[in-house]
Amino acid sequence: MRILLDEMFAGLKEYFEILGWDVLTVQDAGLRGAKDRAVAEYAANNDLLLVTEDQKPAELMNLKGAKYVLISNAMIAKIADEKIREKYPDLK
Repeated sequence: MRILLDEMFAGLKEYFEILGWDVLTVQDAGLRGAKDRAVAEYAANNDLLLVTEDQKPAELMNLKGAKYVLISNAMIAKIADEKIREKYPDLK
């Protein structure tokens, strides 16, 4: 499965590659600044799993029955909170 990273996650391409994923960014695909629909259609038409933090492209992927992962701010905050508490258990 290839992954398409939305613009906000382009800087994570090398990390995903190190983890063994075949990765393409929206910028690599020539879709820099493209409308959400164009990004969703490109991902769906090319059987790519879209990783995004934007609700609209995630919803469009859902409507198309295509693969996506929505990384919300709440999800990021929970991960950060967990790591802070793990590293500094005495903080309150």
